[in-house]
Amino acid sequence: MADKETGATASPAPVDETPISPSRPNQGRKNSLEQHLMHRPERHELVEKNILPASNAAPGLQAHQKELEKHMRADSLNEKIAHRPSPEALLKEGVLHEDPRSPEEKYAEAIEEEYAKREGGA
Repeated sequence: MADKETGATASPAPVDETPISPSRPNQGRKNSLEQHLMHRPERHELVEKNILPASNAAPGLQAHQKELEKHMRADSLNEKIAHRPSPEALLKEGVLHEDPRSPEEKYAEAIEEEYAKREGGA
């Protein structure tokens, strides 16, 4: 650039032209992604560690599959509950024993336990 008053040209500012990366890149660093991919765990290992779901379904369907499994478990439990013996039958077989307390005493105790749970006492 020329200085208008003196007419002399100023020398340009020095530019650092050293490369950002070394001229001989480290091959280990260059191939680090390949190395990590070669040593990553197999899918079955990730399933065993509960990192990946055991499902082979598409990722978009896995949420629906999980919901379906949940409903199936609920149906199975409801079916088992429907076929369990009544308390009277269990009393007759000697599995349960008669509670000597009156219904009012049982109710009062249940209320106290519920309050204790809510207050964090029990």
